[in-house]
Parts: sequence; structure tokens; C-alpha cells
Amino acid sequence: MARAGSAGQAVMDDDLRARILADPGAILDDREVMAALMGANERSMGGNIVDLRGMAMERLEGRLDRLEETHRAVIAAAYENLAGTNQVHRAVLALLDPPGFEDFLKVLAGDVRDILRVDTVRLVLESRQPGGEPALERLGGVLHVAAPGEVAAYMSNGRAPSRRQVILRHDVPAGTAIHGARADAIRSEAIMRLDLGAGRLPGMLVMGSEDAAQFRPGQGTDLLGFFAGAFERAMRRWLS
Repeated sequence: MARAGSAGQAVMDDDLRARILADPGAILDDREVMAALMGANERSMGGNIVDLRGMAMERLEGRLDRLEETHRAVIAAAYENLAGTNQVHRAVLALLDPPGFEDFLKVLAGDVRDILRVDTVRLVLESRQPGGEPALERLGGVLHVAAPGEVAAYMSNGRAPSRRQVILRHDVPAGTAIHGARADAIRSEAIMRLDLGAGRLPGMLVMGSEDAAQFRPGQGTDLLGFFAGAFERAMRRWLS
């Protein structure tokens, strides 16, 4: 509130003036109020005066805005990484509980899939026997028995062979047989190469998502690499 002075100029209300003098920090901490005060100061100086202090303040405000955005992004990324780490650790612990191989595969297709929030999980094992190994084929569901060389072919996707342990794709062709009954709905996938030990053909763990943005090239793969390492060690134990 303001009242008219003797010269017709507005005079600040006594109560408002006392509050400002008692707590000037309230004005300094309010960016909108400070911007209004700076604008009024510039108008009072006229259009021929260059206010270098005001220009510096504008630049500092811009830098502060960018710093705050970066700070929020870093915190969000840290929370996301922590959440992802917790998910992978829970999934690895779930794999340690099953007493038998069939139960191990059920946990992979159920608990592990839910913990990692994916829509499909498929374990691919190569076999030299035509038509696959009957003992493995009976397990079905999460397990896919492939011919020798299919793992390398799937991971390379028609390109030069890749030596990476983890490959992420967001352009999964509809109907890819690896994903089983839900193949038509899968839009992105994470593929993990499995080293099952000396004298054994390679394996592959494939996670699929109906969200095309869940797995994309360029994302970090450290956590998936850790999960693949833990999984292949568990597989060696069962295969031995």
C-alpha cells in the first residue's frame, strides 16, 4: 500500500516500510520482487543510461538458472542409478534361491522379469543336436534352444560381429521369434552374451520391452553387464 505525499509522489505505507526494514532478506530472496525493483531503477535513470550492474545481474540469473537445472538433472540421474542398482541386486538375489534348474527358470521368467520391469525374458542356449536337446525343449517358455552360431548372428543383426557383452536395441522387428508368444508387441530389447564355460557353446539372455524407449543404444550397460556376469556363473553351476 502507498499514500500520496505532499508533492504528489507516492509514499510507502508505514507498516509495509517497517516490515521491509525489519526483514530485508525477504525482498532479496524474492527474485520477482528484485526484478521489479531493478526495472523501476532502470526506468528512473532514463533511456540514455546503460546499467552495467543490471546487465551483470541478468547474466548471473541466467547462469544460476542453468546451474539449478544441471543440479536437478544430476540428482535425478543419481536417484535413477541407485534405483537401477537396487533392482539388479534384488534380481541377482532372486536367482540364488531356487533349488533346481526348472525352478531357476521359473524365477527368471517370473520374479526376475517383474523386478527388472521388462515384458519378456528369454534364455537362448545353442545345441549341436538337430532339433535341440529334448531335456531342454521340455522346459519351454523362457528357454529357447538354437542352432550353433545363432547367438552371434542375432547379436550382430546383419552387421559385423560384435564383441560387446551387452547390446541395446530400440528397433526390434515385429514377430522376432526369440521373444516367443509376445514377439509382436516387443519394441526394444537388451541382449546379453553368456560365456557358459570351456567346451560349451555360447548362450544369450534377451530382455524385451513393449516400451520402445526402455532400451536404446547409448544408454549405460554397466548394471546389465553385472547381471549377465552373475547369471552366467549361476548357469555354469547348473550345467555342470
